[in-house]
Amino acid sequence: MSELHSNSNLTSASANNRAVCLKDVHLTLESAAGEVNILRGISLAVEQGEAVGIIGPSGGGKSTMMMVIAGLERASSGQVETAGIDLGQMDEDALALFRRDNVGIVFQDFHLIPTMTALENVAVPLEFAGIEDADERARDRLAAVGLDHRLEHYPGQLSGGEQQRVALARAFATRPAILLADEPTGNLDGKTGQAVMDLLFELHDTAGTTLMLISHDRLLAERCDRIITLADGKISDGAEA
Repeated sequence: MSELHSNSNLTSASANNRAVCLKDVHLTLESAAGEVNILRGISLAVEQGEAVGIIGPSGGGKSTMMMVIAGLERASSGQVETAGIDLGQMDEDALALFRRDNVGIVFQDFHLIPTMTALENVAVPLEFAGIEDADERARDRLAAVGLDHRLEHYPGQLSGGEQQRVALARAFATRPAILLADEPTGNLDGKTGQAVMDLLFELHDTAGTTLMLISHDRLLAERCDRIITLADGKISDGAEA
């Protein structure tokens, strides 16, 4: 596991093997007090199948960078390529289809649909993708995270750890090329969080999915192949080794 220190580091992944490529990405938002620079010249390359830990202080731009990579937020300038696709050339409908086919996302808050069972929550992205055996595949994904006995339970009937496992099953349901995980253990106790992280890395290893993990816990981030530190909207030049 190595540390990335430079905003200009684009050499860690070859051009033909990049899952994510950001080139001088800026994001500026308007506020009542004027313009706020959220991202300030991010350049980063991530290889297919690589696991990258993202650490740094709150408000440093970590979650925003993830949103840009997923096409949920548009960069103000610079180039964003995810799964080999230039997101800057896509409208909102095209971006939605892009996410459906290429990106899985796991949030700190589980974002399960409360009126749907665990099975139905996991089947949703499969149904959107037009997969005929969506229920059968959803059952398989839930079995993979140890919840084949909770198929018909609603989120409110599940523990926090179980809800996050459902969220993991849903994120991996369509076998995405890239998984973005934003503080996935932030709402869990230590033991449950450790179990969820073990499962996350097991799924990553089994599926060969590119993983980008935001965590305030450096020990968790160190399970990745390398770490980057994001602070004040920039990749830190002085990150600790």
